[in-house]
Amino acid sequence: MRTQWTRYLTPGLVFQSVLIGGGYGTGAEIARYFGRHGLVGGLMALGVSAAGWALLCAVTFEFVRVFQAYDYGSMMKCLLGRAGFLYDLCFYAMLFLVLGVVNATAAAMVHDLTGLPPFVGTALLSTGVIFLVLRGAETIEKALSLWAYVLYAVYLLFLAAVFSRFGHAVAAELQRGEVSSGWLFDGLRYASYNLICVSMILYTLRDLRTRREAVACGILAGILGAAPALPLLLAMGSDLPAVLASETPVTVIFQRLDTPWLYILFQIVLFGTLIETAAGFIKALEDRMERALFRNKPFDLARPLVTGVVTALGICVSTFGLTDLIDKGYGAICYGALGLFALPMLTVGVHMIRRSRYPRSAVRRKIHGKSKRGVERTQTP
Repeated sequence: MRTQWTRYLTPGLVFQSVLIGGGYGTGAEIARYFGRHGLVGGLMALGVSAAGWALLCAVTFEFVRVFQAYDYGSMMKCLLGRAGFLYDLCFYAMLFLVLGVVNATAAAMVHDLTGLPPFVGTALLSTGVIFLVLRGAETIEKALSLWAYVLYAVYLLFLAAVFSRFGHAVAAELQRGEVSSGWLFDGLRYASYNLICVSMILYTLRDLRTRREAVACGILAGILGAAPALPLLLAMGSDLPAVLASETPVTVIFQRLDTPWLYILFQIVLFGTLIETAAGFIKALEDRMERALFRNKPFDLARPLVTGVVTALGICVSTFGLTDLIDKGYGAICYGALGLFALPMLTVGVHMIRRSRYPRSAVRRKIHGKSKRGVERTQTP
């Protein structure tokens, strides 16, 4: 049983850890979706993304608490009924896409920093992922939560270094107040690209007891998910035109800072987030498999095999190349997650929560296929 503070904080920290992946490594996503609207416009777009995640997390966390669906398969079966399997297809596509992206990013990162062959980065990533997954949910929660603190510390150190050298330039960019058109759409689009991450952290919600706790956790998760992007976006304000013209915006900032030690520390922390993201996806898949295929059988013997096979397939997918994986994969999966998860949860899911007339015995039959007699009304504080 967690303390009250960790009960509120852990889901958000795990969500942030799974969310980041390699996307913040180069800063390209931050520049593309936020920075191009000007520093003020980018901050507004980032606020939209945070609000979108907070809303979906709050509703989803309460839905999971009420219907006790602590893996995404159970949740989708309760929400969509027989059509829930469609979300499985969406999740599998995103799983292998993300594993391909993080493996390709890890290979490139280690090669650029050390000059070692790319397979060394892939091997280090795979070792870390397999270790975390096989250690179980408690280890994953602790590792992702603790690493989130390390990440925030390094990002704040990075922001302090930028402001100490170029604070006047950032302040001038803020005073310009540039807000280009499309900031609202890009904020929503960036939030929608990462919707699946919400459904991956349901195992962290088992200790939630009340609606207030669920909603508070959801709002906090949305804020924590967007928090690492804030220092990056502010740092880009030191030279926004150069940042937007570069394919690797973070590199431009570190070249201006001329602090190699901080750049190496930054990359080490980001490598850890790659491990966290891959481990989070595989953990969600194994929870789904355990519930669907191993109801009355021990899954511990199959877990190492599943972890090894999925990790190997992720390495194979990475050979398609990072750019092609991102350009061709994320858009299509985004629409699937939006139509199968976000919209139903914010409409049908809210309606089911408000009705609060679903007896838990009926919900368990719907999710687990069990038959029980008697009616037991759901309590919703």
